[in-house]
Amino acid sequence: MKEYTDEELAQILDKDIFHHISAAADELGLECYVVGGYVRDIFLERPSDDIDCVVVSPDKSVKSPGIAVAKLLKNKLGRNAYLSVFKNFGTAQVKLGSQEIEFVGARKESYQRDSRKPIVEDGTLEDDQNRRDFTINAMAICLNKERFGELVDPFYGLDDLWDGIIRTPLDPDITFSDDPLRMLRCIRFATRLNFYIDDETFSALERNAGRIKIISAERINEELNKILMTNTPSRGFVDLQRCGLLHLILPEVADLDIVEERNGKAHKNNFYHTLEVLDNVVDSSFTPFSPLFMRWAALLHDVGKTKSKRWDNQLGWTFHSHEHIGARMVPKIFNRLKLPQDQKMKYVQLLVDMHMRPIAIADSEVTDSAVRRLVNDAGDYIDDLMRLCEADITSKNRVKKQRFRDNYVLVREKIEDLKQRDYKRLLQPCIDGNEIMQMFNLKPSREVGELKKYLKDAVLDNRVENEREPLMLLLKEKAREMNLL
Repeated sequence: MKEYTDEELAQILDKDIFHHISAAADELGLECYVVGGYVRDIFLERPSDDIDCVVVSPDKSVKSPGIAVAKLLKNKLGRNAYLSVFKNFGTAQVKLGSQEIEFVGARKESYQRDSRKPIVEDGTLEDDQNRRDFTINAMAICLNKERFGELVDPFYGLDDLWDGIIRTPLDPDITFSDDPLRMLRCIRFATRLNFYIDDETFSALERNAGRIKIISAERINEELNKILMTNTPSRGFVDLQRCGLLHLILPEVADLDIVEERNGKAHKNNFYHTLEVLDNVVDSSFTPFSPLFMRWAALLHDVGKTKSKRWDNQLGWTFHSHEHIGARMVPKIFNRLKLPQDQKMKYVQLLVDMHMRPIAIADSEVTDSAVRRLVNDAGDYIDDLMRLCEADITSKNRVKKQRFRDNYVLVREKIEDLKQRDYKRLLQPCIDGNEIMQMFNLKPSREVGELKKYLKDAVLDNRVENEREPLMLLLKEKAREMNLL
């Protein structure tokens, strides 16, 4: 982070776009400020193309002052600029290349208990800064020529940037109750910036967690996705759990935060194990099918453990079939959060369902047959599955951990060897379902599926070459057993 004087800020903003905005505002006799994230990121020395501007009509003579400045700016920029006006909200956007400039008139807001949609009135710059979510987002820099570069920071947001603190400009209970989505934004900013949530602000998160119920699933998943895409998403999920929000939006993950002990035997805390796996996935240099949905797979990979947990007098705590139970839970979770129901969901479901398969192979002799089946079932996502499984190695026993890692090297070598020999193509038996139906005068049925599976298993287990003659002998033998001949 770096601190700047007003003169230095004026130099940073010495760009054509800001001078055009300044000229438009001055021509209309309006005050104009760049606000929010763009200002914050100047001090954090982070690049930003999105510019938010607040426009004030000092004597209230100009209706929708933000739209007025946007329209004049568009005229000054010419045909290369594109203007979008949203009259109902009193806002406008000017797009120039990759740069987007949002304009809004200064306003003050009030809220009704059952809605996050505010009642909006024209206001002053102070009113507008009062309604901002956090002090670090409430700073403004004047763009008018006479005060160009002047920082307006009534809530000491600059000090909070230096101290790495997230807090609200006004009473946090009011801020979060008025717009409960700000609770998720609070945790998202703290996670992304590696900041500390002020104690009073965090207490307000705990008190107001129940208000999240009025927020749509789409807005919730948008914030969860942003937390997942930070460098250390575990921080965000720990805060979500501590304040009680996680139990309301992702109870399946929150419920993993328990350790039971019986006869002196305790299982590990699967919540914190999950977060370790999640961070391990982030640390990997491999680029998967989708970084976001790989992280969703890591977050959900053990959600089935709560339902599968059993006590065995000899084995202790067991979680048999938790991966299959978890896979069945994925569509319900995605549906509730309004996450995609397409291939992205199926991808997460497949990784959750299969994440124990490579572990089982690595814990025993790595056979060609087992690897063939793994490659066949995982398909195009075999590399992502291996990446998730390697991230799942969180044992504190260094010898055990190294043994798993060494065995995974063997598994990967076997996988690569199979790929080079184009097993993906050869794993489909050369006798297909249509031919089977013709041979035995069958319609599509369970019997046809059983015969196809029998041939495929024979190829996967390397009991027979994937050639027509030996497969035909096996097929007829199995057909006789099924009384089809």
